[in-house]
Amino acid sequence: MKRLGLIVNPIAGMGGKVGLKGTDGPEILERAIRLGAIPVAPQRAVEALRTLHACTKSSFELMTCSQGMGEESAREAGLNPKVVNRTPSERTTSDDTKRAAEVLQTRKVDLLLFVGGDGTARDICDAIDRKTPCLGIPAGVKVYSSVFSTNPRTGGDLVASYIDGESGLADAEVLDVDESELRTHRISVRLYGYLRVPFHSANLQNSKTCSPMDEDEVSAQDAVAKFFEEELKDDRTYIIGPGSTTAALGRRLGFEKTMLGVDAIHGRTVIGKDLSEQGIMQLLTQGPASIVVTPIGGQGFVFGRGNPQISAQVIRRVGRENIIVIATKNKIHSLKTKRLLVDTGDQELDKELSGYLKTITGYREFSVLPVNL
Repeated sequence: MKRLGLIVNPIAGMGGKVGLKGTDGPEILERAIRLGAIPVAPQRAVEALRTLHACTKSSFELMTCSQGMGEESAREAGLNPKVVNRTPSERTTSDDTKRAAEVLQTRKVDLLLFVGGDGTARDICDAIDRKTPCLGIPAGVKVYSSVFSTNPRTGGDLVASYIDGESGLADAEVLDVDESELRTHRISVRLYGYLRVPFHSANLQNSKTCSPMDEDEVSAQDAVAKFFEEELKDDRTYIIGPGSTTAALGRRLGFEKTMLGVDAIHGRTVIGKDLSEQGIMQLLTQGPASIVVTPIGGQGFVFGRGNPQISAQVIRRVGRENIIVIATKNKIHSLKTKRLLVDTGDQELDKELSGYLKTITGYREFSVLPVNL
């Protein structure tokens, strides 16, 4: 019988919808809670475990931590876990994650499943050697490493295929993203290490890649922005997601776009900067609106990575027909799977967004890309 380890980082992702760039550090966590943040990782764990339970053809023993670090999610998913590590407090830290990983490795689990973001992946990388295979279920604000499944359901399916002996292992990157830099609107990414993960190209996400900001790319971004400017409607609100391509759009329209946040304009007037989900919803009461997003380079996510403020609730309010995707040809070429991805946390909405989306790739130029296919 296979042994599966489970670690849930219960605070992962809490800062996203309230406009923060993560929850690393007790001060940021307290701020997120004051702003009304609620846990998202435990339910992501439940979703993955239910898929695993439904898909696997083999029996397995689940070992986990007490309370919110795994036990509660496992029981909600209908499993009977063996608790092998006691969580010392409700407010968990990176030290708790590392300690749990060390305990589970000594129990010789065949696979360590962890739920969180890049910070959680770094903690796992610090705590164990590469002899223990791992897989991340995405639940953080920033999920740029390639050790994560594309969503909890594909993660559960991938774990099932590994337990059933149908998937091999491959090295995957753990990226180090400096949250303090993110909060000053700069991306500082470096390779932190590697973990061994079950491999299936359709279920694993790729690492984020940064677009080379040479003269050609700047010109390409401006061409996209110029076309958007010509099509802009003065009586409509535009919710504009993060990214260098949307920043070029801001320059074209005469304002400084929040590089890693969500801004809003009505016609050509800025009406919101670095908005939270609540702030966006308040603006959507003012009439028709569109969402403008650009995929994450190398990954292809348009929702669910780096822009949780544009939540499922926001997307449903705006409507699929009012989503505008913009990207240069270079960014499209960087997508290894040549598809766009969404991971909104709402399974039904993810299905509704699947299919094909037209993407503005230049001045009066388009590409039609598959979504989640």
